[in-house]
Amino acid sequence: MKILLLRPHPGNDRFGLGPFFCVEPLGLEYLGAALISQGHEVTIADLRFRPGPATWVRRTRPALVGIGCLHALEFDQVIATAREVRRTNPAAFILVGGHAAAAYPTALECDEIDAICVDDGEEIVPALAEAVEKGGRLGEVPGLRLRTPDGWISTPRLAQRTSLDLVPLPARHLVERHRSGYHCLLFKPVWLIETARGCPHNCSFCSVWQLYDRSCRERNLEAVVEDFASCGDAVFVADDLFWYNPARSLALAEALKRRGVFKRWILVQTRTDLIRRSTELMEAWRPLAKDFDIFLGLEAASDTGLDGLDKGAGLEDSIEAVRIARELKFGINGNFLVDTDWEESDFRELWGFVEQYGLQRAGFTIRTPLPGTEYYRQMNERVAGQQWSNYDMHHLLWEPRIGAKRFFELYAETWRRSILNTAGDKGIMDWIRQVRPSQIPYIIRVLWRTQRMMKPVEYLKEHLATRPKAGL
Repeated sequence: MKILLLRPHPGNDRFGLGPFFCVEPLGLEYLGAALISQGHEVTIADLRFRPGPATWVRRTRPALVGIGCLHALEFDQVIATAREVRRTNPAAFILVGGHAAAAYPTALECDEIDAICVDDGEEIVPALAEAVEKGGRLGEVPGLRLRTPDGWISTPRLAQRTSLDLVPLPARHLVERHRSGYHCLLFKPVWLIETARGCPHNCSFCSVWQLYDRSCRERNLEAVVEDFASCGDAVFVADDLFWYNPARSLALAEALKRRGVFKRWILVQTRTDLIRRSTELMEAWRPLAKDFDIFLGLEAASDTGLDGLDKGAGLEDSIEAVRIARELKFGINGNFLVDTDWEESDFRELWGFVEQYGLQRAGFTIRTPLPGTEYYRQMNERVAGQQWSNYDMHHLLWEPRIGAKRFFELYAETWRRSILNTAGDKGIMDWIRQVRPSQIPYIIRVLWRTQRMMKPVEYLKEHLATRPKAGL
């Protein structure tokens, strides 16, 4: 059967670090591999590049169309994509899946969509494809929200979490046409790798642990080594919590060295308290790349702020993690959460912490109640009427304590203290000297787009244009 898998354009990406990150749709590649193993003819189309969905539907004539939905801000774009698919091919079965779809399927329950995958798709989607192809009972396919003549229903849950070894390697060849467009920070092209999935911690702002019940599943080491070896020289590891299992992580580092794997650049995501107790582990990994960056969820500049996020780590963990990583020649990136309840003194506390510990490579996002989290359920009434594209962690979803105008003045000043401010310590020529001549147009275009984050008037204009008509 012909199957088309679509990665929609996210829609509103005017603010944030979106211009710096355009990575391959790895989840769709794993689905593609699972479907190909069952004999299906699969096409992946990344709609962040041309052409649009109607062209791909006419070109491939699919019986089943799967649409990825990674973030809540994409809900409206996903529905619009489904609507265009439906107009072009009314007979196609339309499935939506991905993290945001599974975490909060209610937002996608509409006539344009036939089913929503509410768990990992490597096992569910092939079962659905078989049912669609052979006229089987769709209600017996597990892990779905299913549209029926009587409304939306839930099918049975999977008997157990899908083993990541069910599909050892992604079908990367299905996105080869887009490879040159995938980039991350200064590196292009970039390959995305997953070695494990899930997180055992319970940070209040995060939907990952709530979707996976605080579980963490790992891929077979042989498959991970093969994936690293077959990818290019710039790798972003997508794991929510890298180095989670120290013994396995050490074994993986040694296996990669035996295979002769060495990269120009690696980026991983992990926690400060894990780094603080894992010096030996980090020493084992550092030789695997010329440049090795770590993205840390720094979140707050005080213990009180971290406690309020249920982070389970303290400020001393942040300070020590940064020190240890820098001593071992890792690069440090990270993110802080800015709260709408802040006073001016809270902003100044953050500025002082960033300056004291040299964290100008960090980003700053507004604490946002993401659908699927307990925080969203608590704030449900306050965010009523907000359009989904505002859930990018750079929009205000309600009136802040100090008022929107002053909040955005201080928020923009926070970003001006980052290295992205080309009028600051790192100018445009400093950035250009870090990339190959062929990538100069890319880095100029990305930096030009990010400069609006330094301008409070841009935030306020967007806020006034997109807030619910009733006002905040």
